[in-house]
Amino acid sequence: MRIIGIDPGIAILGVGVLDYFNNSFKVVDYFAITTTPKNKMPERLEILYDSLDNVFKKYKPDAVAYEELFFNQNAKTAITVGQARGVSILAAQKQKLNIFEYTPLQVKQAVVGYGRADKNQVQQMVKVILNLREIPKPDDVADALAIGICHGHSSHRAEMFRIK
Repeated sequence: MRIIGIDPGIAILGVGVLDYFNNSFKVVDYFAITTTPKNKMPERLEILYDSLDNVFKKYKPDAVAYEELFFNQNAKTAITVGQARGVSILAAQKQKLNIFEYTPLQVKQAVVGYGRADKNQVQQMVKVILNLREIPKPDDVADALAIGICHGHSSHRAEMFRIK
């Protein structure tokens, strides 16, 4: 099964492409899609959409996984990230891909085995699970890979996590 994990953001959108078979992961690719504040918001959203459209066409995933958004302080950031997330979900939907989402607690539990793990613990485990030489940078890319790992570990019961 090919999984694309996405950590949405307007300036940096993390993408992790994994193959999952027999309880084992193979890294296909990982990278960040970036936009700049020099562009207006509609242009930035278009860059994200077009980039993800190309990513989905190139890698042909069986599943696209997202982490549910959780913000407790900055409403402006939440709205901006929500717009990026919406555009990225639209890009997946336009290609009729299977779309899933997981809570931050579920991602941490799947990657670290502990739902209250900190960011560094998650990044270290992404490195170990995927047999990488170093932690992927920027953080958004490591987060995208963690989301992909979570989906792989949850795929036997994935229907529970399909976006409805």
